[in-house]
Amino acid sequence: MDLTRRLFELIAGYGLGGSTVALFGRVGGGIYTKAADVGADLVGKVLKDLKEDDPSNPGTIADNVGDNVGDIAGMGADLFGSLAESTCAALVVSSTSRELIYHTDALYFPLLITSMGIFASFLSVLLGYIGTVTEKSVQLHLKLQLLFSTVLMTGTLIPIVYILPETFNFGDLVVGRWTAYGCVIIGLWSGMVIGFSTEYYTSNAYGPTLSLAQSCTKGPAPNIILGLALGYNSCIIPIICLTATIGYAFTYSGMYGIGLSALGMLGSLPVALTIDGYGPISDNAGGIAEMSGLPAAIRSQTDALDAAGNTTAAIGKGFAIGSACLVGLALFGAFNTRVGTTSVDILQPIQFCGLMVGAMLPYAFSALTMKAVGDAAS
Repeated sequence: MDLTRRLFELIAGYGLGGSTVALFGRVGGGIYTKAADVGADLVGKVLKDLKEDDPSNPGTIADNVGDNVGDIAGMGADLFGSLAESTCAALVVSSTSRELIYHTDALYFPLLITSMGIFASFLSVLLGYIGTVTEKSVQLHLKLQLLFSTVLMTGTLIPIVYILPETFNFGDLVVGRWTAYGCVIIGLWSGMVIGFSTEYYTSNAYGPTLSLAQSCTKGPAPNIILGLALGYNSCIIPIICLTATIGYAFTYSGMYGIGLSALGMLGSLPVALTIDGYGPISDNAGGIAEMSGLPAAIRSQTDALDAAGNTTAAIGKGFAIGSACLVGLALFGAFNTRVGTTSVDILQPIQFCGLMVGAMLPYAFSALTMKAVGDAAS
């Protein structure tokens, strides 16, 4: 039993490696692509009157390369890190249950969740080709793939639940196999709701963005004020979904349930990455068409696809943020479960200082990245 725990603790380093790669891909690639984009716009619209992807503007090529690094490789590494960490957290917590260790196959339940997610995602991509796909229906077909993968995964997870014992314990907490299934499902459906709510607040087909566009006719001040208000309002639905997920999972399955719900939210990861990458790929295609001197009609088609891809890309951002919240909690819970810590008192000096520094770090990190973009563009 101690050997099994030790093995799963060593596996936790795998998730840390994934996050380290994501840091360089997401931040380094993101700074590169935004700096190239701003630099290309400065040259094309301030210094000279050039088109957006004019071949005489070297920033155009840098912008296209940066899209691949930051928006494709960076997002992939980011979500892969979340997937690896949530899997490691669930494995570390499961190694503290005697029943799961004695039913050796039950330890691999978190890995089977991911396997079923890959299977459901492949099927959903095939189902997404049903019907005629046009420029106007691209966005709908992309969203349907996410819906199909969620529904399919809900069904395909049922047979593998029987790999778990009927009941198993984490200390004084008794968990049933169908309770564990419920943790995965609530995370899965919460992820879809978060993705669709993010898309609702950013799509040009719905009221929030249309009303914000209307405010632009009254000047920049109303646009900035209403835009900030819209951004803040968009956090309400994701927070409610995350609160409901954490509340159910932690109440009935402890930290094991948090890890399972994070894996459930990442169950549609292949589809989410596909949807997220659609916009940058279409944008690159438009840039290549412009630099190659192809007819203007082709550029108009790629622009329409790029617009649809940028809107649906918000779904992937919602997945990344929501899953990161659950993964962070799962990793912290896995550490506490393994070490045996029962509480953390933030009124103690060291913990309180850590809380303050931790709250400051995102702002400092954001300031550094924005300054880097400005310096590189200059």
